[in-house]
Amino acid sequence: MRFFFVFIGIISLAGCLGKPEKVIPVKQFDLNRYLGKWYEIARLDHSFERGLDKISAEYSLRDDGGVSVVNRGYSSKDGEWKEVKGKAYFVTNENEGYFKVSFFGPFYGSYVIFDLDKENYEYAFISGRDTSYLWLLARKPNLPQEVIYKFKRRSKELGFETNDLIFVNHD
Repeated sequence: MRFFFVFIGIISLAGCLGKPEKVIPVKQFDLNRYLGKWYEIARLDHSFERGLDKISAEYSLRDDGGVSVVNRGYSSKDGEWKEVKGKAYFVTNENEGYFKVSFFGPFYGSYVIFDLDKENYEYAFISGRDTSYLWLLARKPNLPQEVIYKFKRRSKELGFETNDLIFVNHD
């Protein structure tokens, strides 16, 4: 369990901000509409999430103006829930979906929302600092196939290896 917390902090958020060259954070972002629970639908593989199902993220406001982040996933192998808590802050301004996130001390990594259902905030496409970090999040554990196709197409155009996507089991 300790390995999970340390590894997620070191690997995914190793103090490196930035974004892939072609990735542009969404504008006219509304944090209050983004807060709440999101389900991980798809991702590129990383050892800190390997073997986890039913992955979700919960976002809420912090007293210091930042965002509290709680990521959870279920390990069938260990028969237990794994959870890690972090914090996030806007990188540029509050109208742009670009955050720095930390799960481990003073080390921050990028969380870039590059596509978003701006009408209902039902899905979001997320990148990290480079094209090895990619997530599809949604308000429900399932999405219409056309959104998944859009995610794959858009991500591939931006240089992500969409053939390697892992789709999360929420059953």
